[in-house]
Amino acid sequence: MAKPTGRVLALLEILQQGGWMTVADLAGRVGVDQRTLRRYAAHLSDIGIPVESRRGRYGGYRLAPGYKLPPLVLTDDEAVAVVLSLAAGRRAGLCPADDAAAESAAAKLRRVLPAALARRTDALLSTIDFTSPARQTTPPGAQVLLVLAEAARDRHPVRLTYTSWHGRTSERGLDPYGLVVHAGRWYVTGRDHTRHDVRTFRLDRIGVAHAADGTFEVPAGFDPTGHVIAGLASVPYTHDISVRLHTDLVQAQRRIPPTVGTLVEVHDGVRLTTRVERLDGAAQMLAGLGWPFTIERPDELRDQVRLLAGRLLIHIDGDNHADRQPAPATEPAGRHQDGQHSR
Repeated sequence: MAKPTGRVLALLEILQQGGWMTVADLAGRVGVDQRTLRRYAAHLSDIGIPVESRRGRYGGYRLAPGYKLPPLVLTDDEAVAVVLSLAAGRRAGLCPADDAAAESAAAKLRRVLPAALARRTDALLSTIDFTSPARQTTPPGAQVLLVLAEAARDRHPVRLTYTSWHGRTSERGLDPYGLVVHAGRWYVTGRDHTRHDVRTFRLDRIGVAHAADGTFEVPAGFDPTGHVIAGLASVPYTHDISVRLHTDLVQAQRRIPPTVGTLVEVHDGVRLTTRVERLDGAAQMLAGLGWPFTIERPDELRDQVRLLAGRLLIHIDGDNHADRQPAPATEPAGRHQDGQHSR
């Protein structure tokens, strides 16, 4: 049985042939009873299409003379979904190409909407705002995105040019396992033919991409999203950190996203391992979690925690603590007599 939406569109197509048509004739051609046909005609009127009706034994429907149907017909819900998707996509930095493409798409959409619905979507766009700041990211090229999406779906390799973070451009073969959007950036993960290993690449660093011959199989159970997140968490920053958090794994997972580091349950809490570029930032993060913690490595992180504590003591009451100075970072980190690391 055809879905109601399909039959409504079938009615619209018949009415575009022009002239008056009886309810009985239309109902027969659409394949519904007359009561349902009238409901479909009312629905067309509700979305801004000028369907005229005529009462009487031979009454029926027609489109208003001279009416030209726009190439795109959307309900209120559909129009809101599309408009909000464009607005949110631009805000999050997800739209390919640049803002001009999203703006022109929104303008074209508005031109083909019925006037009443266009005015309502204008009101929506002029009044909504976002609490999160706009992401300043470099969007991927539309053609690159489409080529990789087709290759991942159809399981065929691609050839692409890629520029690394230090500016070196190379040509690579890739079996794309999946596309992932994370924190406003697009990534593709798959088997790199050069390294013979699963790698992750940023789409905004891909210059050109085109389909290559052959096919491939995705390893059973492979999770593109999980692989990308784990890879980002293991980026080789300067400092390797291991801290025992005195909480349970459920609470830790709620507060610490997978991109920050790896969480493993241990006998007295949860071990967080991660890599960071700045130890002072790591100290601030640990202090903000609100749980007791034991620093396992590096010793320099303890010094940064002490410095942070000293600064907080100074700022908590400027008059009483104006003469206090933070403990120097050169103080020995030390260990307790029982072998436990100092906190």
